[in-house]
Amino acid sequence: MPELRYLKAINLALADAMAADPTVILIGEDVSEAGGAFGASRGLRERFGAERIVDTPISEAAIAGAAVGAALSGLRPVVEIMFMDFTTLVMDAMVNQAAKARFMFGGQSSVPMVLRTPHGGGLGAGPQHSQCLEAWFAHVPGLKVVCPSDPASAYGLLRAAIADPDPVVFVENKALYAMKAEVPTELPVIPLGQAATLREGRDVSIIAYGAAVHTALAAASQLAGEGVEAEILDLRSIQPWDEQAVLRSLAKTHRLVVVHEAVEAFGVGAEIVARMADIGFDELDGPIVRVGAPFMPVPFSKGLETAYLPSAERVVQAVRRTLA
Repeated sequence: MPELRYLKAINLALADAMAADPTVILIGEDVSEAGGAFGASRGLRERFGAERIVDTPISEAAIAGAAVGAALSGLRPVVEIMFMDFTTLVMDAMVNQAAKARFMFGGQSSVPMVLRTPHGGGLGAGPQHSQCLEAWFAHVPGLKVVCPSDPASAYGLLRAAIADPDPVVFVENKALYAMKAEVPTELPVIPLGQAATLREGRDVSIIAYGAAVHTALAAASQLAGEGVEAEILDLRSIQPWDEQAVLRSLAKTHRLVVVHEAVEAFGVGAEIVARMADIGFDELDGPIVRVGAPFMPVPFSKGLETAYLPSAERVVQAVRRTLA
């Protein structure tokens, strides 16, 4: 099987989508000549032309507003916002316009657009360039939110997001951009809303998405040395999320730990915990435990940032707690 880097998978998905559908365009700051802040659109201008790979002024509000208008007019825009922190400036276009258009127009019109943006820490980018804000968007009816954990899911989910008739927020953890993994020769499109079981287990289910998946896998390896077999589910889609897959895993292991890099309070994990405590209560043999970041801004200091981010050891401690 060939190897592919996460960032290259994003680039390949954009290229394949644009080759398959002439209505797909890419807009954002430095996406054209520079190839994107992290290089995700490198080479696309030369292949598809400046009229489809469009550099914009430094105004996230204008970029998102233009994308909503373009989507309502028959195009499929893919917007790149350099850092998820800057999505604070796109909220009107995304939350008040894109998310509500299908509902307000009685199903006669939709907004087929994708907002791509990197989140997460680990690179020393500080509190204004490292936040994980996906729970904000997942709270809004009409928006879909996905967060891939590896090159294959990055490609497959992005292709599905671009083809979707409704607005999708596509979140990429920038600490994963350099990761390389084996992928199928023909990369499949991955339907939105489907989780993946990455490791079978009998003792506890660990649910994660994005970079936290790799933290969960590292914890599972450590737990295996203690005789504890953890089942790992990669959520992949945050909204809609695969609650039936989580419930099936819980029914198998009877214990649940939810891990994400975002702040623990009021996060994605809180929704999963609440839902499983409702529909899966009879399956529980121990408390459901969340592992997330503390309720504070992301530190700039390397040592503090390392302590801030959820670690495999913290996941192991959470599993021990639910097994106690």
